[in-house]
Amino acid sequence: MHVVTFTRSTPDTAARVWVNDEGEVTWGDVGTVVNPWDEYSLEETIVQAKHGGGESTVIAIGSDLHNDALKHSLAMGIQNALRVDETGADANDSLVWSALAAGAIRKLDDVDLVIFGKESVDVATDQHTYQLARRLGWTMLNFVSQIIETDYAAGTIQAQKMLERGNQVVSARLPAVISVMKGINEPRYPNFLGIRKAAKAQIPVWSAADLGISIPAAATSALRYFSPPERETATEMISGNNVKAQAATLVDRLFAEKVL
Repeated sequence: MHVVTFTRSTPDTAARVWVNDEGEVTWGDVGTVVNPWDEYSLEETIVQAKHGGGESTVIAIGSDLHNDALKHSLAMGIQNALRVDETGADANDSLVWSALAAGAIRKLDDVDLVIFGKESVDVATDQHTYQLARRLGWTMLNFVSQIIETDYAAGTIQAQKMLERGNQVVSARLPAVISVMKGINEPRYPNFLGIRKAAKAQIPVWSAADLGISIPAAATSALRYFSPPERETATEMISGNNVKAQAATLVDRLFAEKVL
């Protein structure tokens, strides 16, 4: 039994991101963090692999920027890490990304379950998860808030999904691809021993040739990046003898501006 998850390094959500004079997106010298949604998929991968008495692997697609996320994953307790990188391939294009990811899953050969976080915060999308499931021909379960049972001997999974107005319990055959929600677990913090071990880890890098695949043409291309124009703003401090008077003045102003 083998459980696999994917991760990536993203700018800190508190970092200021802008476009520099060369037209490149940058966040200065602020460090990267593990994609916040992946904290839950990493934890669930560890739990499910342990539950099934199997193996856990984390994969990143793209440049060595993502090595920090991989080492964080190892420090948490994931057993194996690898990175897939192909020179000239646009890993931000979901078709290219999913082709490389599917190639890695097939090369591993024994994968039963692939777990994703809800989305990637830097590109604000989750379409790559569905494309991977489609390429593999596996069942896709999204918005999973609880894995109720995994029976690897029988090859089945039962999960609870979050809907807009409730929850839904579904069953599916393995292998499967799932995306999990915040709250499915409480992600662990890497301990000192795990951090030291991960720091020394050598992360293998696979190319498209290693996977035995051809890279599809990217369906999208970025023509240019630019920062939005700065907006002039004005701030007014509302004065008054007490909070009640200040609140009344604020309400009057909101009505006058037709906000309320």
